[in-house]
Amino acid sequence: MIPQHSEGRVHVIGAGMAGLAAATSLAERGRRVVLYEAAKFAGGRCRSYQDTELGCRIDNGNHLLMSGNRAAMGYLARIGATDTLAGPDRPVYVFIDLVSGKSWVLRLNHGRLPWWVLIKSWRVPGTSARDYLSLRRLEKARIEDRVEALMGDLDPLYERLIEPLAIAALNTKPDVASAAPLGTVIRETIGRGGAAAMPRYPKLGLSESFVDPALDYLRAHNAEPRFGARVASLRIEAGRVSNICGPNLDETIGPADQIILATPPWIAADLLPGLVVPDRFEAILNLHFRAGIPPGPAGFYGLIGGAAEWVFEKNEIISVTVSAANDRIDVDPAALALEIWSDLRRAFGLPRHMPAYRVLKEKRATFAATPEQLVRRPRTRTNLANLFLAGDYTATGLPATIEGAIRSGETAANLCSGLTKLG
Repeated sequence: MIPQHSEGRVHVIGAGMAGLAAATSLAERGRRVVLYEAAKFAGGRCRSYQDTELGCRIDNGNHLLMSGNRAAMGYLARIGATDTLAGPDRPVYVFIDLVSGKSWVLRLNHGRLPWWVLIKSWRVPGTSARDYLSLRRLEKARIEDRVEALMGDLDPLYERLIEPLAIAALNTKPDVASAAPLGTVIRETIGRGGAAAMPRYPKLGLSESFVDPALDYLRAHNAEPRFGARVASLRIEAGRVSNICGPNLDETIGPADQIILATPPWIAADLLPGLVVPDRFEAILNLHFRAGIPPGPAGFYGLIGGAAEWVFEKNEIISVTVSAANDRIDVDPAALALEIWSDLRRAFGLPRHMPAYRVLKEKRATFAATPEQLVRRPRTRTNLANLFLAGDYTATGLPATIEGAIRSGETAANLCSGLTKLG
């Protein structure tokens, strides 16, 4: 039997990863949850859909987890979706240099002591064991430290590992990106040993791992998901939200009710005038080709020296991510596809003829991880007694990733329950 508490309802606005994490965490504790989502589907930037051009189901983007992402792994365990992830049985990362044509596999040992740096064939080519000691700079990085300025003197380690990891994690060019959130990512994964740096990704799709099981869990715990329920305004009286209003809703908030606002930052700022949030964003491009490549030992590849950055093999779909893509967002999709296909041909020996493809552009994929934007990240608590914030843009210390989004939702749920930190 599901335990019931005497507290009022919790109204979660937004069914992206932050909102789903908050809602499922609260439902697990027996709280009554109402989930509002303007769209007809949940997941936000983390979802799958049936693509008519390709004639198959694809993800709207690529999200790579690591085994050390404790909030994400806890979320998946809660909704019963841990076994929906795939990944190698050891911490390996495959890279291909498009300029030289050479490939290598970065291999980590499972333990916390990084003796893998002593084995030449396990390291990035051209690096020495001593080079990796310089990664400690990231542990002490300040918000004002830029990635390139802090780490750019470490070539070839920088060009072949640090730079691609930074762009993937921060979705911001390293010359302007803050090194502080990258340091947090490294400290929580690679810094804890290879056992915390095992790559993980969905076996089938993002929705099958992160979204559908969460909705099933919420319904089983008597939560009330409301789709097509756009929240247009919040009525505020006496220092608290009294009503949630929209084109087809006017929900009165009871005296014991609480609200978690888990929307993108620009919507949160519209609903809460005066709220300071990040206001500069970076784009991400995802290209899907109806073709296949060998999955290799990791199931994905990092490409160096081209436009394509990370390539995933997904059941006869080649899925490519280009991060920090503001400079490419207005390029014609056909031209983008040709450029990326050229990279794939060089990397994998694919035919000249380009197969069916889909180009997905997300203009405001994440906030720009610059020092100027990081200081605009708000805390979970607000000046309203019954309202908390959640979202990857809040002050999690992490970049705008799935781990950051889920952690923010957990933090908001904890504060709703009277806890002060992530459990």
